[in-house]
Amino acid sequence: MLMKFVAITQNSRISTSMTTLNSLEILAIFFLITLPFHGNSQQINNLEKNILLQLKQFWSYPQSLNHWSASKSSDHCTWPEIICNENSVTGLDLSSKDLRGKIPPYICDLKNLTVLDFWNNWIPGSFPTGLYNCSNLRHLDLSDNYFVDIIPGDVDKLSQLNFLNLGGNNFTGDIPAAIGRLSELVTLKLSGNQFNGSFPPEIGNLSNLEVLEFSHFTKLPPWTLPSNLFTKLTKLKNLFMTESHLIGEIPESIGNLAALEMLDFSDNKLSGKIPDGLFLLKNLTVVYLYANKLSGSIPLSIKSLNMEQLDLSVNNLTGTIPEDIGKLAKLSGLSLFLNKLSGEIPVSIGRLPLLTDIRLFNNSLSGELPQDFGRFSMLENFEVSINKFVGNLPDNLCYNGVLRGLVVFDNNLSGEIPKSLGNCSSLDVFYVSGNHFSGKIPDGLWTSLNITEMIVGHNSFIGQLPDKISSNLSLLEIDSNNFSGEIPVGISSWKNLVEFVASNNQFNGSIPEELTSLPLLEKLQLDRNLLSGFLPKSFISWTSLTILNLSRNHISGPIPAQLGSLSKLADLDLSENEFLGPIPSEISRLRLPSLNLSSNHLIGKIPGEYEYAAFDSSFLNNTDLCSNNPSVGIKICNSRPITRGSNGTSHKFKTTIIFISVILFILAILFSLYVISLYRKRKRGSDLRWKLTSFQKLNFTESTILSSLTEENVIGSGGSGKVYRVPVNRSGEYVAVKKIGNNRKLDKRLENEFNSEVQYMENGSLDQWLHGNKRASKHSDSMPQMILDWPHRMQIAVGAARGLYFGLAKILEKDGGSNSVSVVAGSFGYLAPEYAHSARVDEKIDVYSFGVILLELVTGREANEGDEDMTLVEWAWNHITRGKPMINAIDMGIKEPSYLNEMISVFKLGIICTGTLPSTRPSMKEVLKILIRTCHSKEYGEMNNVIEVDSSPLLKNS
Repeated sequence: MLMKFVAITQNSRISTSMTTLNSLEILAIFFLITLPFHGNSQQINNLEKNILLQLKQFWSYPQSLNHWSASKSSDHCTWPEIICNENSVTGLDLSSKDLRGKIPPYICDLKNLTVLDFWNNWIPGSFPTGLYNCSNLRHLDLSDNYFVDIIPGDVDKLSQLNFLNLGGNNFTGDIPAAIGRLSELVTLKLSGNQFNGSFPPEIGNLSNLEVLEFSHFTKLPPWTLPSNLFTKLTKLKNLFMTESHLIGEIPESIGNLAALEMLDFSDNKLSGKIPDGLFLLKNLTVVYLYANKLSGSIPLSIKSLNMEQLDLSVNNLTGTIPEDIGKLAKLSGLSLFLNKLSGEIPVSIGRLPLLTDIRLFNNSLSGELPQDFGRFSMLENFEVSINKFVGNLPDNLCYNGVLRGLVVFDNNLSGEIPKSLGNCSSLDVFYVSGNHFSGKIPDGLWTSLNITEMIVGHNSFIGQLPDKISSNLSLLEIDSNNFSGEIPVGISSWKNLVEFVASNNQFNGSIPEELTSLPLLEKLQLDRNLLSGFLPKSFISWTSLTILNLSRNHISGPIPAQLGSLSKLADLDLSENEFLGPIPSEISRLRLPSLNLSSNHLIGKIPGEYEYAAFDSSFLNNTDLCSNNPSVGIKICNSRPITRGSNGTSHKFKTTIIFISVILFILAILFSLYVISLYRKRKRGSDLRWKLTSFQKLNFTESTILSSLTEENVIGSGGSGKVYRVPVNRSGEYVAVKKIGNNRKLDKRLENEFNSEVQYMENGSLDQWLHGNKRASKHSDSMPQMILDWPHRMQIAVGAARGLYFGLAKILEKDGGSNSVSVVAGSFGYLAPEYAHSARVDEKIDVYSFGVILLELVTGREANEGDEDMTLVEWAWNHITRGKPMINAIDMGIKEPSYLNEMISVFKLGIICTGTLPSTRPSMKEVLKILIRTCHSKEYGEMNNVIEVDSSPLLKNS
């Protein structure tokens, strides 16, 4: 336009005879000359709008794009998803728009397009190579969609890209070397895909790269960092390679990354020492090397004075904590837990001005805790448990009034709890058990405003229980101390208490009725005290109680009949007291999985519901109790002792004895022949004796089952029997029935048990419901299927646990009381570690396998994430030992707020069940109780008769 205006001016200058033009004439001429160009601009504008409306139609008019209107009054450059420059479209931000179709090639008809963002949609299919025609494209984000197949080997045709994010998809195969030829790249994000090939060293040629994210790969083969990878990446600021199957050592060349600010190599299997050069990088702010196999000492020389977060936890590091860490004035978080560090904590660390979170637990650290912790910084979390610290707790931990977590259990600390903690209203968690603390707990600590959990057991505390505690306190463990006095009547004000463990103290007097008024109380343990008197005759509000242990006291009188009204009670222990009279018939309603009434003065017949071998130690040492079943271990009802004549044994009596002996001998021979015959029949598969064991109320009988156990109904077979598909009514309902034999060689067939077991469901298997969507997205363009919701997952968990506990452990019972239990799983990812060196199966192996299934139900992940180098259990344990929020482990598809507490509880239980040491795993009985307690309602079936034991102590000790 400037040239045209000049031409006009020149023409006016040439025509000397022309009358001078006025301003209106000049403007009119200018408008006429430029009109075609305005028209062309309008045409481009209309074309771009039409392209956008075609895209909306192609994606089936998503509701998120309803405002894309064809109306002339609707300017597309004003639509929030559209970026325009000089009235032309240069960018599309279509993130989180619920788009479910592919990306059509004609999107590149927007000729000036430089930015494309499709983050967090449902886009399927292969990499959209049609984007190669977007010649000006600089920014491409396809992350968190459902793309599959490989990244094309000619992806470098997008030569202008400076930002590429393909994370959170299902791309497979190798990462193409062509990515290393995108020389303009500043940001490259490939995390969270299904790559199963190799990492291209050509990425090391991207000299402009500032951000490299290459994390969360479950199928990538183990690989080592190329020694020259970091030679040219001199501009790299953020390097994330967490959970990417790295092995080997960290190259010394990492010290060349002068611009590096954030480094995350966590959750790998890196070994060797930490390179000395790493902590000489002056721009470092964050270093995450946790959950590896690093060894040796932490480099003593640390010059990274901008460091804010340092996490070297869960490794094999030895030596001492470097003094130079005390010079990191910007450090806010220090995590060195689960290593083999020794020596003392440098005093200077306690004086760091910004330190808010310090976690040093599970080491061999010793000496006294620096007394300045909390005085010079806003300390929020202090965790130094399971070490060898001595001396007193620092007085200043809550000096600035923001301390939330104080965890120092299992040390050799002594003295009294600082009185300053009695004024720490911010305190949430107080764990000091397993030390040598003495004196009284500060009064203010009992009533601290925000405290929710107080665990002070196994110390030498004295004093009496207060009338009032914090209204937020839900967990109180004071066992194995020297607390004394009576349980206060004011205990009725402890309304939010869920667990109260006060075992092994010196409490005396009777149990007040007010203790029964706590509606949320689930666990009450007062065993090993000096309690006496009668139990309250009525219970005010023990509606949630699941565990009641009053054993080893001096409580007398009758057992209250109202115990039978505690519908959630699962574990009752009244042993070693002085209870009198008969066992109330009301207790029969409870069908308790765990009951101990031994060593009292009870009389009469035990309830029929408890007359079987599982309760063979529940009634011992009650001389006047009897049973109709000898397996219970007490005398038989109505039995009379044999009397003798005054002159000794009569001839008639001797004759009778001889006659009976002969008869018994003959019967023994006949019985032996019968057993041999029976054994042979079983070997030929002709044993037709069946036992129906129900774990819930059924609408069919044993006869209904037997008539359908035919070969045409066989749907599979397992290591311990065939599985039949049996119709049970005219409504078309079916059940899966498995014939289980008492096979002493079952252990030897364990390894392939899981693969041969059949889990029959009318609407598909659990495996299909949990993992079918993921697999479908990898092999087709199909849309995601229905997701198995949490209530159904919980129902499956409880049903399976009930079956394992009440059924198989008894059906497969062996001689001598040991059990060989049907294995839940027998493939990689499910087998317990000890099975690798022992083919013997026991309950603890079943518990481990069941724990894996619980983790699958909660996380939605598969037990074996695709290869034999990474399992779901490893991932879950790394997640929890790292202190990551457990909510982040939950399957995104079922993360409903109303069920979050249940999901987290089941995740914890899965962790407990998969402990490395069998001795740390709970029994299936405990697992069942924990699961049913977690339900808290009848919405998963009739499960309110068997409730939970608390899992917190198990988790703490895992």
